[in-house]
Amino acid sequence: MNFVYSALPMRVVFGAGSLERLPDEISFLKLEKVLVLCGPRQEAVGKQVADALGDRCAGLLPEATMHVPVEVAARARKVAAELGADGCVAVGGGSAIGLGKAVALAHGLPVVAVPTTYAGSEMTPVWGLTENGVKRTGRDPKVLPVSVVYDPSLTLSMPVVLAVTSGINAVAHAAEGLYAPDASPIVSLMAREGVRALTAALPAIVARPDDLDARAGALYGAWLSGAVLGATTMGLHHKLCHALGGTLNLPHSETHTVVLPHALAYNGAGEPSPAELWELAGRLGAPRSLRELGMAEADIDRIAGQVASATFPNPRPVTTEGVRDLLRAAWAGAPPAA
Repeated sequence: MNFVYSALPMRVVFGAGSLERLPDEISFLKLEKVLVLCGPRQEAVGKQVADALGDRCAGLLPEATMHVPVEVAARARKVAAELGADGCVAVGGGSAIGLGKAVALAHGLPVVAVPTTYAGSEMTPVWGLTENGVKRTGRDPKVLPVSVVYDPSLTLSMPVVLAVTSGINAVAHAAEGLYAPDASPIVSLMAREGVRALTAALPAIVARPDDLDARAGALYGAWLSGAVLGATTMGLHHKLCHALGGTLNLPHSETHTVVLPHALAYNGAGEPSPAELWELAGRLGAPRSLRELGMAEADIDRIAGQVASATFPNPRPVTTEGVRDLLRAAWAGAPPAA
C-alpha cells in the first residue's frame, strides 16, 4: 500500500451553540479587527455575529454573490483595506466563504468560517472567481480558513429544499474523492462516512425540519466531505458544475444535485449508486433536470465543448460526444445511464 496524505492545518469548533464561542475563537487567533462577510439572505445572522464581536468587528459587508464575481471580490478587498481589517469572518455558504477566500488571496488575511450550509468550501484551499462568464479556480494554502465554527443551530433556518441540494452537493465532493487520482485509504474513510452521514440525515431533515440532531448529522457529513474535497483533485462532475455555474449562472447546489448521478454513471462509479442518488433527490423534492434550473437546450453543445477541451483528471476519458449525451440526460431529467 502506497499513498501520500497531507492533513490540512485548521481548527474546528463543532456543536449546537458554538456561535457563542466565536469571540473567544477570535481572541485565540489574536485577531483584533475583523470584517464580517455574508450574503444578503444571511444579513440577519451576519449582524448577530457582528454584534457578538463588539469592538473586534471592523464592519459588515452583506454582498457575497454566487460564484464570486470579480467585481464583488474587488469591492470586498477594497473595504477590508479601508477598514484596516486583520481578518475576515465569513458567515454563510460557499458564496460568503468564497468571498472571504478572495480577500485572503489578495491580502493574506486569515479567514474564520461560520458555515450555514453544507457546501464544504470551508475545508479547502480552493478559491474561485468568475469573470466574463468564465469561472477560474485555483489552490493556495493562504485561502484555507484558519478556524471553522460549525453550529448546527444556524442551519435550522435553511429551507428544506436547499438543505437537500446543499447536502447532495456535499455528497459530490465525497463521491469524486473516491476515484480521485490522489485518493488514499484515509480520504476514502472520510468520503464513505460523509456519504453515510448525509444520506441518513437528509431524509430526517425533510421529515422534520427542526430536528437539530439531523441537522448536526448533515453538518458533520458536510465537514468530512469538504475535507475530501480539500485533500483530492476533483474530476468531471465538478468541472461540469463550474462550467454550468460560471457560464450560465445556474444555481450552485441545485446544479450539483442534478448533474451528480449522471457524472457518476458516466465514470462507472459504483458508490454511491448513481441510480439511488437520483431516486433520493426525487424522493426528497430536489430538482432533477437542468431544464428546470433555467438551462436552454441550445447551451448543451457549448458547455460540452468547453468541458471536453479542458484538462483535468478523470477515471474515464472525457469526449465532447460523451459529455453532450450526459448533459442531454441531465437537461431532460432522465434517469442516469445504466
